[in-house]
Formats: sequence, C-alpha cells, structure tokens
Amino acid sequence: MTTPIIHIHELSKTYEVSERESGLKASVRSLVHRTKEDVRAVDRISFDLAPGEVVGFLGPNGAGKTTTLKMLSGLLYPTAGEVSVLGFVPSKRANAFLRQITLVMGQRNQLVWDIPALDSFELNRAIYQIPQADYRRTLDELTGLLELAPLLRKPVRNLSLGERMKCEIAAALLHRPQVVFLDEPTIGLDVTMQRRIRDFISEYNRHFGATVLLTSHYMADVEALCKRVVVIHQGRLLFDGDLSALVQQFTAHKTLVVQLETSGRELSGYGEVLSAEGGRYTIRVPKAETARITSRLLADLPVIDLLVEDPPIEEVIERVFAQDIQ
Repeated sequence: MTTPIIHIHELSKTYEVSERESGLKASVRSLVHRTKEDVRAVDRISFDLAPGEVVGFLGPNGAGKTTTLKMLSGLLYPTAGEVSVLGFVPSKRANAFLRQITLVMGQRNQLVWDIPALDSFELNRAIYQIPQADYRRTLDELTGLLELAPLLRKPVRNLSLGERMKCEIAAALLHRPQVVFLDEPTIGLDVTMQRRIRDFISEYNRHFGATVLLTSHYMADVEALCKRVVVIHQGRLLFDGDLSALVQQFTAHKTLVVQLETSGRELSGYGEVLSAEGGRYTIRVPKAETARITSRLLADLPVIDLLVEDPPIEEVIERVFAQDIQ
C-alpha cells in the first residue's frame, strides 16, 4: 500500500473566544471578568492523500477549511490529533519540510507591491536557496505555462487581479513543491482567467507529480480538477470519496431534458417542469422514478431527443451543506 503524502487522524483545533454584552457597563465589567467560550473550528477530522492526488476540500464559510490548511502547512498548532505531511510534523516547521510545500491563498499577497514580479521571484530564489540553473529552468517553464512573459517586468500594482494571481502562483511554485495547498486560488477572477488557472494547476500536477489540496467555492474548479472530494461542515468530516459518489449520495432527483416535435405540451404529469422553450422541456423527477418516467415519455410523446442528467454540482453541494450535523 502506498504511504500517504498527507495523513490526518482525529485532527482538532479549538479557539478560546472572549464574549461580552454590548454597553458601557459590560465593557467595564469585562476589564476584570471576561466570559470565554471554546469554539471548535476543526472537530476530529481524518483523511489521507496519496502521492499525486488532486483533492477538492469543500465546505461553507466557517467550516474549518482554511484552519485545516494552516495546520497542514505548519502555520497553526493543532489542539489535538495527528497530522503529517511528507513524513514531517508541520508545526515543527523543519526547513526540509518547508522546501517541499507551498500555500497559495487567493486573498493574500506575497509579491511586493511596488516592484516588478521578477524581483519578488528573485527574492524567493534567495530564500529557498534555489541554484541559478534550476531557478532559470523552472521560471522558464512557469512563464510558458502561465503566459507570464509580458508581466514579469511590470510593477505588481500595475497588474490586473488575474495577472497578479498568475504571478502569485508562479512565485509560490518556484521551488517546485511536492505538496500544494490552494485556498480559493481563482476567487474574484473572470471565467477566462479561472479556466487558465485550472489548466495550469492540472498541468503542474501532471508535470511534477505534485499532490494538491484545493479549496474553492467555484464548483467548476472542483469538477475540472478533482475526482475525489473531502467535505467538512461545522468542523466535522461529512463526506470523503469520489465526486460522482457525492452526487449519488446527496441527490434525490434527476433532470430530464426532452426535445419534442411540437411545443405547447403539458408535461407536469411527468414531473416538475423547470423550463419550456419551444419544444424543449426540462423536467425534474425523483431519481428512483427516472427509468419509469423516461419510458412513459418515449411511449406517450413524439420525442426527438431525451437526455438524463444529474443536477448541477452547485445544487448537490448546497444539499450537502444543508445536512444537520449532530
């Protein structure tokens, strides 16, 4: 059995949070007597990642995703549980560990604002002590993959959000990390730039065999990159498995797209009609009834074409997040 690159067992993180009521009296009282509450951001989650996997790490805001990534990268100490990355304990921040990982956060900047991105790249080269020959080779590869050539000598403040994000990702990968933590890498980007970033992540994984753990609220990112997803909610592990299995487990219906020879048909007797445009109808039906209703449609109506689809992944994820966690 392959040794996991990332191993998490019963991992927890608890914060002590001060509370007080509003008002002047409460403010004065809090100076000498504070009420505190333990908030468990991550609650005994366990999963492993194999070498070269690209795994989606999903959850609503406040679910504990970023807290988990920070523990995996050594920025936070766990309250309890076990965690290892590449055989290292992340919180010890060993140099050999830091040389092999990177954390890219879509809302955080590492590039220096007033100088060209190339100068920040050179700073990273010095920090990681990358030999010049290796640095040039990697920079050339990243420049080609991300189309960076026109951007490298511009001050970072003159770059668009998408251009800056490409440079941020390149800066984080100059030392060729074997484990990549991506926290919302396409947030705020337009659709075209999101696709380019996804294509690059896929190519980097293929080219260097890196293991990638990705959080994103854009389900197109997850669908394009991840066969497997890990879902947490309220700090607890809710699902770990193939994306297709997630759809099957949390979907109660299918969508039928029916093209008829004529329009104006009444199809509400077959299911919930979501749309009707010309002779094209979209109908939601119970998953268990799909085969029977499909047979009825073909027998009763002049069907030109019929397509059976799972609901959009966004709808499935919304249903997952609606689960009551005990």
